[in-house]
Parts: sequence; structure tokens; C-alpha cells
Amino acid sequence: MAIYLIRHGETEWSRSGRHTGSTDIPLTEHGAQMASALAPLLAGVRLASVLVSPRQRAQDTCRLAGLGRDAQIEPDLAEWDYGDYEGLRSTEIQAARPDWDIWRDGCPGGESPAAVSARADRLVARLRALPGDVAVFSHGHFGRVLTARWLRRPVDLGQHLTLDPATLCVLDLDARHANVPVILRWNVSAPAL
Repeated sequence: MAIYLIRHGETEWSRSGRHTGSTDIPLTEHGAQMASALAPLLAGVRLASVLVSPRQRAQDTCRLAGLGRDAQIEPDLAEWDYGDYEGLRSTEIQAARPDWDIWRDGCPGGESPAAVSARADRLVARLRALPGDVAVFSHGHFGRVLTARWLRRPVDLGQHLTLDPATLCVLDLDARHANVPVILRWNVSAPAL
């Protein structure tokens, strides 16, 4: 089984670096083009399931990538809940809290690292129980958390993984050691638009 992890395409807030958790921001025109460009990367993949975040930007990316017809909404694929920091840039948060680190501190009024880790663990257990390859359409921070937990590592491993808009990652189990989770591909983008 392989997990095809896809981050949604560009939005105005992702382009400007604003934390976008629960706010349902649409894709930009460029973000829609980026999402459409994913279709060839996914065209030859035989998927048993397609799961998508409840946020419209992820659903639109899924549809434009050619997989929307069979997608199921999965609430656990939603972005990290930024609570009081929703819509702010990291630099704005750090101006008030210079030592703030989402990977250590989480967000007041939102999710802690432990909470987002528990959510990712729930999803990993569900993904491991599904037969066949699965595509999941999600978000930047949560995709990094999901990957860390897939690898059975702490959430803060995610700070070392760049995940650009409209990119594809492949998580799997090692072909020689079936109980060892691995990253087969990371942050793969479609050919330049």
C-alpha cells in the first residue's frame, strides 16, 4: 500500500504566508492551474481510495487533479487548527512572542502539537487498515505532521519537511522490511506551468 499525499494548490493566504486553518480560502487562478497540472502525475496510479480534507481548497485541488469523483471527505485531513493565530504570519506572531514555535507550542485557542499528533495517529491507523493505494488531499502543516507520524516520529520532525502547494508525496512501507514506514517521494511538483 502507498499513500499519495497531495497538498492543495496556492491560495492568497498560502502565497502570503498567512496561517490558514479553518478559514475556507479558495484557490488562486495560479493555484487552480497548479492543481490541474497534478493530473498527469496521478493518471497512471491505481487508487483504492481517495480522501480529502473538508476545506474547499483541498476539494478543488482533488477535483482539478482528476480524482474528485470518488473522493470521500475525511475530517482528520483538515489543517492544523491555528486558533488565535488564524490569518497571521509567523513573523507577526513572533513579534509578540519571539520564542514561539508551532512545533513545540501549538496555537492558543487551537491545537497543541499533542492534539494534532493524536489526530494524525487516528488517520494513520485508518490508512493502514485500507486495502490498496490511497490518495489524500490535505494541507501544509498537517501533511508534515501526518508524514512525521507515518514514520512513527514526533510531530516536530515536520519542521524539517518543506511541503509546497500542489505537490505530491508518496509514503509507503519499505519493500524489504514491510514494517518500516518510508518516504518514497517528497514535494514533487508537476512540470513548470
